[in-house]
Amino acid sequence: MTSVNATAPSASPHCQDGESYRLSLPNTARSAGIARHFVASLLTGTPHSGIVDDARLCVTEVVANAHRHTRTALIRVHVTVGREQVTVSVADDTPWTAPAAGATSDGSIRTGQPQECGRGLFLLEELALAWGSDVCGCCSPSHKAVWFTLAVDAVASAQPSARPRTAIQA
Repeated sequence: MTSVNATAPSASPHCQDGESYRLSLPNTARSAGIARHFVASLLTGTPHSGIVDDARLCVTEVVANAHRHTRTALIRVHVTVGREQVTVSVADDTPWTAPAAGATSDGSIRTGQPQECGRGLFLLEELALAWGSDVCGCCSPSHKAVWFTLAVDAVASAQPSARPRTAIQA
């Protein structure tokens, strides 16, 4: 079951004022593609159209990680579209598997070996203005959210040679 809701802005510290949208997805291989189209549809034709490709790539990576590395029944995507930036949060029901750039599936940090997977958090590090994760639920954690913030100004000021070339940008 897929659901979309427009809600009031979140009080989360990494979110800004703006329009807020939520999408709940079953934990399937198709979820990343659905989330990618959802985020693109929210940003296309807005002042944030310059970050659509980066937003699509980042949300795909985070949702794919939730699908691959958790057994959560639902993956929840929360997008806050503000005047100057966009924050996307992806939540799953596995609070104790916090992400780390360069970590392997067993939690160890990867060394210089080329890998076919595991580059998603490196992409977040390069493309996002900020990113992180939150464990939610106080004394009895119930879920975690991996979030990232993108801004059009941050994209415009980045040196083209410093930006990674992705299939979407090609």
